[in-house]
Amino acid sequence: KRKSRESMIRECSNHGFYADDHLCPACNAEGRFIMRTGERNSLARKLALVLRHAPEKFDLEMDINGWIDVKDIIRQFKKGGKRFHWLRPHHFTAIAETDPKGRYEVRGNTIRATYGHTVEIELDLPTDNIPDALYFPCDPEQAENLLEVGISPSGRAHVHLSATIRNAAEAGHVHFKLPTILEVDTAQMYAAGETIWHAGVTVYLTENVPPQYLTVVDNDDPEYVLARARWQEEE
Repeated sequence: KRKSRESMIRECSNHGFYADDHLCPACNAEGRFIMRTGERNSLARKLALVLRHAPEKFDLEMDINGWIDVKDIIRQFKKGGKRFHWLRPHHFTAIAETDPKGRYEVRGNTIRATYGHTVEIELDLPTDNIPDALYFPCDPEQAENLLEVGISPSGRAHVHLSATIRNAAEAGHVHFKLPTILEVDTAQMYAAGETIWHAGVTVYLTENVPPQYLTVVDNDDPEYVLARARWQEEE
């Protein structure tokens, strides 16, 4: 199957932006071309640096909640040469609305990353409707220590938790062949007054997780078995 025609972001006049399909998945109409996948990926990598880690590298100002003016970003990106000569504000909306993990949020003329920050910001993300349990992947050799001392941010501003065992397994597999998955009793954390924020689609944030809320997910858990089966298929 040829992917070249499909690997892009388009905009349907009725249903908005969509990615990696030639026709709108909602109405089967051919949408207006917005940008190619390569352009999207290149822009997203640069946005991650600006919105999560180092806005000062591009001489950009971030407010206390992580927002940066889109027009300022465009101006600074274009200073770097002709690579982003095509960049307009609607390209940022397209990236935010088609990102499957919900990494970015656009509000008015500003954009921010919803999670993954190493810069300190004050989160104003939703704190309601938090699941009773969330999950954290870790190095199997560190699991016992985490059960004793709890989870603290490592190189990031917040601890990142996953909505499901499978989400946590996928996140952990990036770093470890067979991550250990810890279950976090977020219902008890919430009852004790701890704050948990809903960031991306499957990502939640908290300042730290005390050890009394942690248990180990069995490697034979059906969700984890499914995740490992997928990895074997991909090898």
